[in-house]
Order: sequence, then C-alpha cells, then structure tokens
Amino acid sequence: MGNLVAIVGRPNVGKSTLFNRLTKTRQAIVNEQAGTTRDRQYGKSEWLGKEFSVVDTGGWVVNSDDVFEEEIRKQVLLAVEEADVILFVVDVMNGVTDLDAQVAGILRRSKTPVILVANKTDSNELQYNAAEFYSLGLGDPFCISAMSGSGTGDLLDLVLSKFRKNVEETVEEDIPRFAVVGRPNAGKSSIINAFIGEERNIVTDIAGTTRDSIYTRYDKFGFDFYLVDTAGIRKKNKVSEDLEYYSVIRSIRAIEGSDVCILMLDATRGVEGQDLNIFSLIQRNQKGLVVVVNKWDLVEDKSAKVMKTFEEAIRNRLAPFTDFPIIFASALTKQRIFKVLETAKEVYLAKTKRIPTARLNEEMLPLIEAYPPPSNKGKYIKIKYVTQLPNTQIPSFVFFANLPQYVKEPYKRFLENKIRERWDLCGTPINIFIRQK
Repeated sequence: MGNLVAIVGRPNVGKSTLFNRLTKTRQAIVNEQAGTTRDRQYGKSEWLGKEFSVVDTGGWVVNSDDVFEEEIRKQVLLAVEEADVILFVVDVMNGVTDLDAQVAGILRRSKTPVILVANKTDSNELQYNAAEFYSLGLGDPFCISAMSGSGTGDLLDLVLSKFRKNVEETVEEDIPRFAVVGRPNAGKSSIINAFIGEERNIVTDIAGTTRDSIYTRYDKFGFDFYLVDTAGIRKKNKVSEDLEYYSVIRSIRAIEGSDVCILMLDATRGVEGQDLNIFSLIQRNQKGLVVVVNKWDLVEDKSAKVMKTFEEAIRNRLAPFTDFPIIFASALTKQRIFKVLETAKEVYLAKTKRIPTARLNEEMLPLIEAYPPPSNKGKYIKIKYVTQLPNTQIPSFVFFANLPQYVKEPYKRFLENKIRERWDLCGTPINIFIRQK
C-alpha cells in the first residue's frame, strides 16, 4: 500500500498552495474538471522516484472558510489515524494562534510522525519569527514558502525519511484484488461479511503493513481473490462515525491497493456528492469498477422499469465513463451477492485483456476510413495503424497518425466507443493515445 501524507492546519495558512506545489498541479486555482467537486484535495506526488499520495484535509470540509475548532480537531484526528506523515502548516506572518496550539496538543499525543511547516517564510528575516513555533512542542519548525517553492525540496527529503520502511505484503501477483468502497452506511461491512460468511477458517489473513490494511485471501466457490480491507471495517473509531466526507480519505488506501473497486450505493438514497468523490478517486487511479446498488430489498417497486430508470440515473451522474456493470443486490438477504463477485472477476479480466494487433487493425481501420477524424485547417488526418501497448495498468491503445495533434477529444471518444462495442471491456477505463507514425 502506498504512503499517505496529510496536510493539516487552520484556514488560510497556505495548505492548498503547498498541496499544489507537492502534487505539481494548479488545480485548486484553475478549473475544476467536470464532475469532480472537491477532488482537488487529493493528488499524487513523486520525489526521488518514490510515489506517495497527498491529502489536504481542510479541503474536504463543506464550508472551509468558517471551519470551527471542532471541525479542525476532527480533521487532525482523522489525519493521525490514516496518514503516515502529517505536515502541520503554520503561518510565520501570524505567529502562534490558539487554534495552532490546540492542533499541536493533539499532534503531540499521536504516534504519527509530524513535520511542523512554517509557511510564508519569504525572506530571511522571517526565519527568526519561526522560532516562536518551538513553543508548540513539535520540534524544529521547517521554514518554506509554498508560494515561491523555496525549501519544498528539502521538505520532501524529510518526508521521505519519515516513511516507515514498509514490509511489502506478500500478495501473489496474478490474483485479483477487490476493494469494497462507498459512503458510511452503504453496506460495506455487511457485503464483506456476506462474502466471507461465518466460515472464517477459509479466510487467511496476511498481517498488514502499516495501518493494518489487510488483504484477505478469499478462496471458495471457485473464486480466488484478495479483498482489500481497510482498517475502517475492523475497528470502529469514534471520531468519524458522523463524518460523511471522511469516507473519501478512508477509501484512498483501499482504492490504490486494488485492481477492481466495488462501489456500494444505497438504493434508498441514490447517487450523492460523496459517491461522486469516491468515484473520481477510482477514476483517477485507473481502477476497474463495479457499481452495486445495495438495500434493494427495501425498494417497494422492483419492476424492470424502475431498475432501468435507476440505472440510467446512475450512468448520467457518473458520465462520461458509462461502460460499467450495475448490480442490484442486498447484503442483508444475500440476493445477487455472488453475481457481484462474478462481475468483479469479469471486470478484472477485461482490465487485463490483450487484443491481438491484427484483429485491432482489421476491425478498426475500415471504421476509421468510413469516419475519418474531421480535417483541421484543410489538413487531412490519416490513421494508418493501431496497436495495444503491453504491460499497462488498463488497456491502452495507440493510433498512429500523420498529424496526431489535430485529433481531438470527441474523436478519441468515438474510437473508444468503437473498441468497447467490439470487445468486452465493461467496467475498465481505457486509454487512447494518438502518436506520430
């Protein structure tokens, strides 16, 4: 499982600027991608060849301008629970505030490594101001300017040195890993219990790495896979029972550690903002997807028509990616529980599918000839050849063209749809690349 770095601190100390700097994005400032609301609070960072995830906890709060002490306290407790390293950001211009002192109080008691980051240190004079942060009892303040980037390289070196040397879990490579994710109360634990049943002896636990995320090897009724179990299911923690948006931070590890995500929706509630956040994490990590509408036993009218309406509503909310299976199930009555596993297995096979180059060209080139990419500035675009890249995380196809820069998004979508029509890639994202021939 990857390492997770959480950024905490009171509002306006420059958390999102630091987040953008670490994840090399400008997302928070520029446009939001379609359909992703508070997605910009999660990103991946790479330093000296090591990749890790970064979460800006403050960003998940609904109205982050008037975050109350209680909210910040909960964020910090969550960070302590979930992260491997915590960056506690304070503002040199303001000095120590009461809120900083409260946060420091929680962090001093935690076992998670904490780095005290004195932000907005834009000049050498200001470094002397940083000395007052020693009073927080968290060791040396680390001076940076997230705006100009000074000091961030050394900060990253320090972050890497704090990661525990992970004992890699021995997980056999060619066995699929499934994660069950979703909002609180969508029925994650019930479905996992329904899968595993009471016959616990069939299930073997591999002792987890840090933060006891455990892969449970599951081998019965002809299925053989790992269930990625985040600690959340095993230990109920008081902090975050009532906190919807924490389900997202909770899901990060499970999603990153899996091949296929089983996204649980509650039939009685439909698709909500939180579900979209989790869905966009699955998308951004390029994982397979099976959507399970749980608690179907509670729905009065179960006619095919209602199912169809429900299904369309879900696909509309999650568009443009719509080619994924939806299963109506009930963890309680165990209705269609095995269908969920069968489908997850099919999605895993789709995700690892190889299409022979000869077949691809045979099917796709005539289509491209019939519907070529629209010409641009009087230039005609010719696509001569297509092949699937080897060893990619999801099926990835390269089309070789004379003018790749003129092939636009809608045409790539057309190509993707045609590939999906001909080969069963249901549930897996796919990549389309256009390259110079």
